[in-house]
Amino acid sequence: MQQLSVPSLAERAPQMSGAEMAASLVPPRQFADATLENYRPDPDYPSQAQAVAKVLAFVDTWKGAGGGRFGRRRAPGVKPGLYLDGGFGVGKTHLLAALWKLAPGRKYFGTFIEYTALVGALGYAATVKLLSGASLLAIDEFELDDPGDTMLMSRLLGELTASGTRIAATSNTPPNALGEGRFAASDFLREIRSMADRFEIVRIDGLDYRHREVEGHAPALDEDAFDAAITDAASAGTAGSVTADDFRSLLAHLATVHPSRYVKLVDGLDTVGLRGVRTLGDQSDALRFVALVDRLYDAQVRVLGTGTPLDSVFGEEMLAGGYRKKYLRAVSRLIAMTTGQPE
Repeated sequence: MQQLSVPSLAERAPQMSGAEMAASLVPPRQFADATLENYRPDPDYPSQAQAVAKVLAFVDTWKGAGGGRFGRRRAPGVKPGLYLDGGFGVGKTHLLAALWKLAPGRKYFGTFIEYTALVGALGYAATVKLLSGASLLAIDEFELDDPGDTMLMSRLLGELTASGTRIAATSNTPPNALGEGRFAASDFLREIRSMADRFEIVRIDGLDYRHREVEGHAPALDEDAFDAAITDAASAGTAGSVTADDFRSLLAHLATVHPSRYVKLVDGLDTVGLRGVRTLGDQSDALRFVALVDRLYDAQVRVLGTGTPLDSVFGEEMLAGGYRKKYLRAVSRLIAMTTGQPE
């Protein structure tokens, strides 16, 4: 069957300046309306309601601590960071976005990879200069994948908290276990413990809300159904809002685009089609695909695929390795996007 004439992601070669990266450090659009009031704690897991109370208490540390409604100085003994530790889909990012909204003045919200990419684009000194003086640095999906990240973030968080900036982070790994299974984390215990000591750790238990609302499988379409769905999406959307790519070719293209620019790679898209999805065997391909999935999820893009179901794109060996949690998060998001319910 002749392939449809729709644009390809592999045709996009986005560029982003450091200033554009900084301007993009705001909550993703599906959390634009996130508040503490519309967070829905699961009554079967009291730690979710308790986490709301911890966020409110963290916000209160800004009040009356040095002039005006909000102050720069922390009360004695109050840690400068809040660390929301929990599994997939328990509302950590919702709470982080709600906290970001309540923070005064200049503030930033981004994923861990977006902050490390900012350092890569601007350099360390320029990044510190840019972020210094902010009331809050919100870091979603905090993770340490290599020794360089560990040293970088330990130094960066130390300088920013010393200047009065507060840190709020989400992760599915407790801070003292960051890096386990990915590199020789035992060689960097001082840096990891230094970061952990800056946070009050809040554990959030519960089930993935996406699995509560949808079936836990990502459907794979046959070629005719795929073509029909892409055609319908292209007819209903704006020009250029739908793409279709061969999966293997897209993976090759992702290797040529820095993950910091994936946010622009998916800009303006409503639907992404992937032909010939296969189980990934290369770790680098898998990690780049995870980064793309995260940006697609943030942009609430629908994903269609043929071949291997997208919730089976990471093989058993990968799911048993050090990046297991990262891959499972991507699977959870792929299920949501392929079933048409990315929120």
